[in-house]
Amino acid sequence: MSLFKNIFGSSEEENQNARRKLSWVAFEHIDQLEMIIQKSWQKPVLIFKHSTRCIISKTALSSFENEFDFEDKITLYFLDLLKYRTISNEVAETFMLTHQSPQILLIKNGILIYNASHESIDAKFLERFTT
Repeated sequence: MSLFKNIFGSSEEENQNARRKLSWVAFEHIDQLEMIIQKSWQKPVLIFKHSTRCIISKTALSSFENEFDFEDKITLYFLDLLKYRTISNEVAETFMLTHQSPQILLIKNGILIYNASHESIDAKFLERFTT
């Protein structure tokens, strides 16, 4: 079996299982937005806006999960854009930015301090905001 893996690569399921598992908090209710803003006063909060049908978004998420290694310093929220587009719109309006997918938003002390989308999403870059 490993001969076939070497020749043909791993299956999508195996690749998913090989990724680091992060402790994402599901962002599924608009009421969570105010709570997220309040929590950002104790510890920075990151919202990852993800489209489950977009290969670019899937790639960005996978890279982010593989590179992000300071989970103790940032609370992670995951927003499924296909299920919760109205929440995404409210987030965009609250922080006065254009909706994009994939997109990360870093909130600290109630203020959006950083956002990035598509290939600009870089988990290692976020470490500078944790001190």
